[in-house]
Amino acid sequence: MDKERIKGITYVSLCVAVLTVISQFSIPFGYIPFTLQTFAVALVGYFLGAKNGLITVVVYIALGAIGAPVFSGLNGGVGVLISYTGGFIFGFIFLVLLCGIEGRTLSKIMNGLVGLILCHAVGTVQYMFLSDLDFVTAMLTVSIPYILKDIALVIAAYFVGRVLKKRLE
Repeated sequence: MDKERIKGITYVSLCVAVLTVISQFSIPFGYIPFTLQTFAVALVGYFLGAKNGLITVVVYIALGAIGAPVFSGLNGGVGVLISYTGGFIFGFIFLVLLCGIEGRTLSKIMNGLVGLILCHAVGTVQYMFLSDLDFVTAMLTVSIPYILKDIALVIAAYFVGRVLKKRLE
């Protein structure tokens, strides 16, 4: 196995652990707690790129699906993924992929914000179907109260990821 592959596997493993730990920072608020998961997922994408970022998030979701307590509040299991908030976890796939696209500062941040919008859209749609609400009411309940925080977290993740990349190169 070559050095770059070992480095990639190591970084993915470490980022799964970091994502798990950061996901535990949670403040109860309505149906969905305030968490730092958005920051962690965006950081993974900005730091690892689209391919390894996606692998990290898929491993994280798979660990949670089999019951490992990796999701917010030390939760795990398929029940979390099919719950009111599970759509946001699936939305992390779009967030990490778009944060991982190479580019200059502004385009990377804009890609991250588009990924964030897609993440919120997936989360809102799942919430809408499970709560039997219309899209606008669901969005006002589970997306709008969190969007400014998440925008700030995605932007912060870009700058932290940039510093990490420079330090580790």
